[in-house]
Parts: sequence; C-alpha cells; structure tokens
Amino acid sequence: MREKRDGSAQAPLPRNLSSPSWEAAADNIAYDSTSFPPPITFICGPANCGKSSFSRLLLNTLLKRYKRVAYLDTDVGQPEFGTTGCVSLHIIDKQTPDLTILYLKKPERCVFFGHDSAKKEAKTYFSSIIFLYDYFCREFYQKDEIDNPCKILLPLIINTSGWVKGTGYDVLVAMLQHTSPTHVVKVCVSSENKNLPNGMFWLENPQRKSVNLIQICAGNETSHRPEIMRKEARMLRDIRIIAYFRQCLPREMYFLNHKEFCDKLASVPLNGIPLSSVQANHNDCQVVSSVVSQGLHASIVGLAVKSSVLAENNTPWCVGLGIIRAVDPSKDLLYLLTPVHPSTLKKVDLVIQSTIDIPLCLQQKQQQQLEE
Repeated sequence: MREKRDGSAQAPLPRNLSSPSWEAAADNIAYDSTSFPPPITFICGPANCGKSSFSRLLLNTLLKRYKRVAYLDTDVGQPEFGTTGCVSLHIIDKQTPDLTILYLKKPERCVFFGHDSAKKEAKTYFSSIIFLYDYFCREFYQKDEIDNPCKILLPLIINTSGWVKGTGYDVLVAMLQHTSPTHVVKVCVSSENKNLPNGMFWLENPQRKSVNLIQICAGNETSHRPEIMRKEARMLRDIRIIAYFRQCLPREMYFLNHKEFCDKLASVPLNGIPLSSVQANHNDCQVVSSVVSQGLHASIVGLAVKSSVLAENNTPWCVGLGIIRAVDPSKDLLYLLTPVHPSTLKKVDLVIQSTIDIPLCLQQKQQQQLEE
C-alpha cells in the first residue's frame, strides 16, 4: 500500500501501470492547493502512449477527494467507458479497481458520432465534444445561487484520442481553447516527431493564461508494432460492441463458450419501431421514413431523440445503440436488437446510420438465421 498526502492508504496500481511520475502527477492535480473550482484536466498525446491508463489513474485519485467525477470520453475508436462510435459524458462515483479491465457504464449524456475514427467527419466530431462540454458546464460546473445554492461542482477529466497531426492537431487546439482547462497533461513518447509541440502550444499568449501544464512519459504499454496495435484496436472495438449487446441478456446468465453466447443473443426477442415515426440520419443528412429501410438492414445504428427539450443546436441525445435485424414496410416496422428499455425506445424518433462494423461472430449468426 502507498500513502497519500492526507495519510490515508491507497491500493497499489497494477504493476504494468505503476509509475511514480504518473502517481505524482495525479496527486498534484487532485490535491492542488486550489480547491475551488474543481480541476478540469485535459489529457492529450499521440496514439498508444497511455492517455486512457493515466486518465483512469487520475479518476481513481480524484475520487479520493470528490464524491463524483465527470469524465468526457472523446475517443470514438477506443472509448474508456462508452461504446465505439460515441462521444459521451459520464458521472463516476466509484473507483475502478483494475485499470487494465474495460468497463462499460451508462453515460450521463451521449452523442452518437457513428464512426470509429474522428477523421471521418472532423467538424461533426468537434461539435459533439463541445456540445457535451457545454452541457457539463451548465449542469455540473456553474453555481446556481437562486435555484440550487448548495449545488456541488464536479471535477472533469477530458480524455482525447491520439489524432494529433494535421486536422487532428487543429481540432485538439480548438478543444483546448474552448474548454479552458485548469490542468493539461501532455503524454510524450520517445519519438520526438510524434509528440505535440512544447509548452502551451494552443495559446497565442501563454503569459496571460494560468494553466498547470504537466508533462509525463508514455506508459509501459507503448509499443512500436503498429500492425499488432491495429489488430488489437479492432479486437477491442469488437469486444466493446459485444459487451454492449450482452446487456440484452440477463446479467446472471453465463455461457460455456462464444457460440453459446451468440446463440442466446440470437434468441432475444426483437423490438419494433414504427417506420412512420422515425427519420434516418445518414452523413448528416436527414431522410424521410419512406426511405429509412434503404441501407439500414444488418447495420449498427444510434437511437436518438431529436424532439427532446434537451436537444439543442440540432444535436440529438443518443439513448442507445441497436442492430437492425429486419425492415418490414408492409407492417410499418423496423426490427432491431437493443438493450434500450421499451419505455425509452418509444421516445426514439431518429435512427442514425453508422460505418461501424458488426463483430464477425454476430454477422455469421445473423446470416445463418436469414438462410434458415
């Protein structure tokens, strides 16, 4: 056990993630002498340098001081608590005991981006992040002396993707300028040409802005085998999607093997949505219900509520994901597999198409069903 500044004991990190410099950086942010307002920490750096691992370490450290911590998950390809293709805001109130395990959590708010890479639609990606950040500020980072004078402000962690070159760099700078974090953690790798510029690169006049810039070295998981990393990334994306749709089955249900899981999932009753009550969104263009069926079959979609009073700036809240199993225009029904509760599903009035691949094992099972 290691001891924190206040003298309390804290469980040691897994060996492959333990780093004195990382722990010191997390402690410095969580136990900064300034207690108000809580810290907003922006974590950036190239791909596969340990940003997500450090963000989880920081999250656990902050939860020693604060009862709840907000986490803005902006990596649509490798999200930490959400599903692939989503930009999501989470409110976390419990530590994750093992920093190496993937955890799927229900978000406070979510925007369905629909791609596993921010490069597909950089402008939409950026606006989704800003939309969620502004929501966080309104709900969790602004005092309301009239309606809620006892409102407790929350710290925020913003974890980013490793897209730091070209347009990715421009998006990162715009994110930093809009969010105005109190702390920026820049993770660096040994290859200098992959790193972000030195200093407060996003500010035109750093002298006029008070920001705590912390630079740490990449974690032990950094690899120099890009092809293996790409394969692992694809595998992790599939695992996240499978874990999401695992929620369609009872939590207490166990499986002897992968085939049994796919068989059980295939037997789950499908939910139906009236075609006439929804619109489809494809490449940021809405189409009417009469052509919803085209191109939707056997695809992953985002289920959103665009008519909600919470929807602003034409950005609908995503309430979950679904896999379209069948479309029957004669019955005015769209059949899909989804863990979204039927009462919430009734509110869905927008189906957002995606370019996210269904995991191969689920594709094969669906094909078998169609052939039968």
